[in-house]
Amino acid sequence: MRIALLGYGRMGKAIEAVAIKRNHQIVLKTGSQNHFDLTADNLSQTDVAIEFTGASGALENLLICAKAKIPVVCGSTGWLHNFDKAVGAFEENNTAFVYASNYSIGVNIFFELNKKLAALMSAHPEYRPGLRETHHTGKKDAPSGTAITLAEQILNENPSFKSWANADSGKADELSIISERVDPAPGTHEIIYKSTVDDIQIIHTAHNREGFAVGAVLAAEFLLGKKGIYSMKDVLGF
Repeated sequence: MRIALLGYGRMGKAIEAVAIKRNHQIVLKTGSQNHFDLTADNLSQTDVAIEFTGASGALENLLICAKAKIPVVCGSTGWLHNFDKAVGAFEENNTAFVYASNYSIGVNIFFELNKKLAALMSAHPEYRPGLRETHHTGKKDAPSGTAITLAEQILNENPSFKSWANADSGKADELSIISERVDPAPGTHEIIYKSTVDDIQIIHTAHNREGFAVGAVLAAEFLLGKKGIYSMKDVLGF
């Protein structure tokens, strides 16, 4: 498989290492210094693009790939207010797109556990849920995209909560997300249900970026030859 890497920071380099190990080729690499290389001609030499840039450039990259009919695996966060526009472009151009706030296999299993636990706990209001996420200081967005996904899963399962806040909220119907930035910390996400008699807690801790990179490459392999809009649930067969 011939891969275009859009974003060649720490995640891009981790994805490159995993892709090469799985016998794929990296035929195009773009970043802030050579964004002009992201052209239809260059993309025509690729089978799929993996996009990990950031909130400011993600949508433009996705629209360029969609117009070139190149399937894309996107892991950028902070741009989802434009998600429908991106989806529309991939549908209009009859190609494939997968987005996830986190590509780690472990995190995606954690998502499923979070939904199940939230559904069970919604009948027990004496337990109050909260989230804490810890990442390295280079991570610009807070809360993390993964934390937002976890929070929205809880909101979907528990009608007692109407919204989330990136603060230690005192509002009864607002779910608190506490964000910490500490080096070195690839990423930890904690869900805790507190009561006066006991606590229930589930935690996912990443030890390095390889898990995220493996999941992104698996998603790229999944997209090959497909059309449509997918999630990691589709990639992993959940």
